[in-house]
Amino acid sequence: MPEPRQGFRRLRRRTVSDTVGQPPTRTAVRNAKIVALPVAYAARRAGGPVQRAFGKSAREVELDIQARTAQHMFEVLGELKGCAAKFGQILALYELALPPALGEPYREALSKLQDSAPAMLPASVSAAMAASLGPDWRDSFQEFDLRASAAASVGQVHRARWHDGRTVAVKLMYPGAREAVHSDLEQLRRLAPIGTVFAPGMDMRAAADAFSECISAELDYTAEAANQRAFHTEYADDPDFLVPELIHQQGDVLISEWVDGIPLTRVIESGAQEERDRVGILVLRFVMSSFARTGLLYTDPHPGNFRVMRDGRIGVVDYGACSAIPPEFPAVVGDIGEAALNGTDADLETTLRRHGFVAPEKDFDIAALVELIDPIRELFLEPVVHITMRWLRARVLHATQPTLSNVGRQLKSPPEYTPIGRTILSTAGVLCQLGVQGRLRDELTAPLPDLAAAVERYQLGEGPSTVVLLHDRRRQHALRGASSSATPAPTASSGPYISR
Repeated sequence: MPEPRQGFRRLRRRTVSDTVGQPPTRTAVRNAKIVALPVAYAARRAGGPVQRAFGKSAREVELDIQARTAQHMFEVLGELKGCAAKFGQILALYELALPPALGEPYREALSKLQDSAPAMLPASVSAAMAASLGPDWRDSFQEFDLRASAAASVGQVHRARWHDGRTVAVKLMYPGAREAVHSDLEQLRRLAPIGTVFAPGMDMRAAADAFSECISAELDYTAEAANQRAFHTEYADDPDFLVPELIHQQGDVLISEWVDGIPLTRVIESGAQEERDRVGILVLRFVMSSFARTGLLYTDPHPGNFRVMRDGRIGVVDYGACSAIPPEFPAVVGDIGEAALNGTDADLETTLRRHGFVAPEKDFDIAALVELIDPIRELFLEPVVHITMRWLRARVLHATQPTLSNVGRQLKSPPEYTPIGRTILSTAGVLCQLGVQGRLRDELTAPLPDLAAAVERYQLGEGPSTVVLLHDRRRQHALRGASSSATPAPTASSGPYISR
């Protein structure tokens, strides 16, 4: 159950869908809306000199273009739903890594995709329910609110009372959403070759296929019901988490126990630091424990899927995006961690090549990669760290520099790791929005014994060459200001803590 609706007033372009109360699903209409985005942006750019001729400064014109483009993106993606809206949700999370002044218009507009969407009209809701549950579907409920209480990327959620008296969340897929998403995915596959400009070493078509498979899984409510049952069984009576019981699933309708609680977005906006730390650690614990306990990785940890319960537990909803991890993944992470912490740079390069992250015949700038990952490695070297949006911005800007020498262009990733990458990035975004300070290392290594062993060997000093290498690198970072590193928590010997 995503974030409940908040009354966001926005401009609407009237479309055919307005008359039937559901988002546009015809391929031609959807494609036209998407194509309109860059066209409209170009038109705004072309109009910039005219605005400056009437006395507006270049800065005022630029901000106006950014704001109107952001609003247009929000309107189009929010109306289309499906993959377009899922992409928008990802943008809403990662535009946070942009510098504040540059990202603000997009932050305000795109973030609303997490809790706003055009709702189906009551007649459309009734028709969609009947299509899945039959014409007498109301007999299954004591009460049913035809007004949507929350929005989802391919549907919406209604509050109702099941026939046995329990309050339930009824997740209903938009009519035509499945076909619309498949159309979006086909567009993505056609655009995949363009991605090689940014990552020449990666099989972008295979990565697009893996991403498409992950998104397509969210359209299968039968599979989602099975995922939720598995999580509910495993986390039953857990002191930290509440996984709602799956009550019934049929066709494009999924009915679950209703979860009341404070949305995570509210904690991000106004929570006390102590609560932000506690909740952030629990979010990380849930994601990291998911694959070890259920065999499935919870791959959609965006803020709208978490609730803080009155008893302190974290309620977790929406199990459409759950992926089986490759069986070799824990061992691969252990090997890379061993090389990164206790080996030489050459050891790390050899390990990356062995596991398919660098092509055997390609040159590779291992020194540049070491510099890139040093701040991330700090998460495993310090017992307590503080990660913030400033830390994330530095990581993203460094990793995405549009230069031919960017070491990221030399890396590749096995397609089956695509859901894992999505999960890592999404979880990092949530933790940095919260500004979490805590023992992240313990949570990251708990379900990965080989990685935990590598960290322990580092702590015991069993990698003698590593100590010198890391000391030298830290000294170099200190000389450069070290502003891009995760911040260790204050200790008696570290002096006063300075927030980053």
